[in-house]
Amino acid sequence: MVVETIAFALFALVTVGSSLGVVLVEDVWHSALLLGAALLSVAVHYVMLQAELLAAMQILVYVGGVLILITFAVMLVRREGEPEAMEVLDA
Repeated sequence: MVVETIAFALFALVTVGSSLGVVLVEDVWHSALLLGAALLSVAVHYVMLQAELLAAMQILVYVGGVLILITFAVMLVRREGEPEAMEVLDA
């Protein structure tokens, strides 16, 4: 019982921390990686609730599908001169 509570608290912190990172991180690539960590930790919560089918669907659909699409979109849209453009806008 104590081990389950500690595991839940650990993965709850991972979920909340990575979800905050998705919103607060400025780099889109790191934000996508943090989204993957958040979605995987939600799948761990499903496993802890003994809902293995939901965990498998979470991993297959969201992590395997949506996150890969976001990753490809980030890689295709991102430009090399992007940081210099941000410096001009900040000034």
